Amino acid sequence: MIYKIVNVYMAVFLLMLMMVAGLNGCSPEAGPDQEVNEELKPLENQNDSAKEKEVNEAVSLPEIDLNNKTTVSEVLYERLSRRDYTVHSLNLAQVGDLLWAAGGLGVDGVSGATRTAPSAGGAYPLDIYLVAGNVDGLGKGVYRYDYEAHSLEAVVAEERRDQLAAAALGQQFIAKAPISIVMVAHYERTTSTYGERGERYVHMDTGYVSQNIYLKAEALDLGTVAIGAFDDEEVAEVLSTEGAPLMIMPIGVPEQ
Repeated sequence: MIYKIVNVYMAVFLLMLMMVAGLNGCSPEAGPDQEVNEELKPLENQNDSAKEKEVNEAVSLPEIDLNNKTTVSEVLYERLSRRDYTVHSLNLAQVGDLLWAAGGLGVDGVSGATRTAPSAGGAYPLDIYLVAGNVDGLGKGVYRYDYEAHSLEAVVAEERRDQLAAAALGQQFIAKAPISIVMVAHYERTTSTYGERGERYVHMDTGYVSQNIYLKAEALDLGTVAIGAFDDEEVAEVLSTEGAPLMIMPIGVPEQ
C-alpha cells in the first residue's frame, strides 16, 4: 500500500515538472533555438537603431566669422567659373561658411531674423544639400543643411561623388571636388501662394543662392562652377530626396 502511494506521488511530481517545462518553452526540440533567437533579436534591433542614429545624427558647424572684411567689389572682380581642383581637402569652417552663404540666418532690422539670400514671399523653396567626400572631420556622404541650427543632417552615410558625377553626364571634376552643394526645389512652397508664376520665382531664388556661393568661394580662395547639365531623377536618387534638383556647384581648392 505504501509503495503504491509513493508511486502515485512520484507520478504527480513528474507530471508537474513536465508541465512547468512546457510552459517555459524548454522542450528538447524548440527550447535551445528559441532562446538563441530571443537573445539575438534585441541585438539586431539595437544595431538597426545605431545605424539609424548614425545616419540622422546632426553635425554642428563652426560659428561664422563675421569679421572677414573682404569687399564685395574684390570678390566680384575675381569671380570665375573654376572646374579644376587640387586634391586638398576642405575643413568644416569653410564648408559651414559656404552653406551659410547659400541660405543661413542673417539679421534684418525691421522684421527680425532673415536669411542671406532673398526669396519671393519668404517662401524659401530650396533645400541645400551637401555631397561631401574630402572634408576634415566630416564623414563621406550626403547631408542636408539645417539653416536654423547651422548644422548638417546626415542623409546618406556613404561616398556619393562618383554617382553624382555620373548623374551629371559624366563630368568627372564633380567627383574630384571635395564637396558639391546641390540646390533642390520644392515648388509647392512658392506656387501655393503665387500659382504657376511661382515657378519663375523659384528659379530666381536659385540665382540668388548660386551667386552667394560663387562670391563666398572667392572670398575663401576656393573655386566653383554652376552646373545645370544633369539627369534630374538620377541626381534626386543620389541625394535621396523627393525634391527637384536645380543646380550642382562643386567646390574645391582651384589649380593655379
